[in-house]
Amino acid sequence: MAVINQVKSFIGQLGITAVSKRLVFSYVVDWLVIMLIAGLGGLFNYVEPYKRPFSLLDLTISYPYIHPELVPVQTVLYVCGFAPAIVIALVVLLLVPGPRHCRSLNKAQIVRLKFWEFEKGWAGFCLGLAISFFITQSMKNIFGKPRPNLLARCQPDLTNIAAHQVGGYGEDISARWTLVDASICTTTNKRVLTDGFRSFPSGHSSFSWAAMFYLSLFLCSKFAITIPFLKNNTTNEVAGLRSNESNHLLAPENNTRPSTDNSQQKLTETHHLSKTSIRETAPMRNQAAAPPNHLIILAVFPVGIAVWICSTRYAEYYHFGFDIISGSLIGIVSAWFSFRWYHLPIRNGQGWAWGARNKHRAFGIGVGTANYGDEGVEWPRKRNDDIEMKAMNEV
Repeated sequence: MAVINQVKSFIGQLGITAVSKRLVFSYVVDWLVIMLIAGLGGLFNYVEPYKRPFSLLDLTISYPYIHPELVPVQTVLYVCGFAPAIVIALVVLLLVPGPRHCRSLNKAQIVRLKFWEFEKGWAGFCLGLAISFFITQSMKNIFGKPRPNLLARCQPDLTNIAAHQVGGYGEDISARWTLVDASICTTTNKRVLTDGFRSFPSGHSSFSWAAMFYLSLFLCSKFAITIPFLKNNTTNEVAGLRSNESNHLLAPENNTRPSTDNSQQKLTETHHLSKTSIRETAPMRNQAAAPPNHLIILAVFPVGIAVWICSTRYAEYYHFGFDIISGSLIGIVSAWFSFRWYHLPIRNGQGWAWGARNKHRAFGIGVGTANYGDEGVEWPRKRNDDIEMKAMNEV
């Protein structure tokens, strides 16, 4: 309860006067779940992995063991953990909201908007990393695939191969032409040996792609970096409603009374008609335009860092190509999922995160309810407004 009270106190300082404890607690639980997923992934480091049998004549696991590595785990944490988090915070601090909305919002409303976008930006980033980390670490232990430099780590006992034999049909050709288990290894560094059986999938690849691909999506969203497209009627209506909803959800002073169904319908129809008239008068080729080319660098640069990190794992014989591709796909899917979990589509979302949950749907909904949204934060209303809303519900 102390954590919830601190969160509510902070929200109160932002100017939000009425917040549901149930809703605040649900978002605290969200962060606890993210930390739980990451913590479970970390526990796999202390679990003995399966050690797949191998052949002493397998040249694919006979590469040298290069240590120290060019990109150690600590560097990955700094480059793909702290750096993107700082970039997200700076973008929200300096550029959210854009000039169009700044003119219509007061200082308190802008601070609230920044806080919401910052929290959702970090929540999506951490969720993607946690999911990718958990999946990768669990798969490493389950598959127990030898790394390309396993034999250099193992230092096998070549004087008594038969004692460690587990299969194979090449004994008639050579005593070494058989499968052996990890008991043949003579190295005294158990940590290095255990890590030698965690080749699939690549952790560096999954973690770097989860972080950098999410950052790329985040930047594309905030800077509207997307291939030009023609908006259809549905897209225009959603964009118009989102533009007006931003004031309702994030600027309660300008909306002391919730919009009725009729007024909301009129607003939608008016916006739709205005957009339709614009489309009819403006040539099709003028309805969209390509973003400035320098923004491509902003979107591609994080991906380039992920590719470089992956390349070092292959060049230094820590992973096979399939391990790197698989790890990259895990990271990419995790990043895309976590971004869409908290943010609107890049094309027609105008760079915003999804709004707050409804306090009555903070932990779940029943069959027949469309989604978790709609007035997640309850703004104070005048007594006359409450009477009017009650009368409308009775009709």
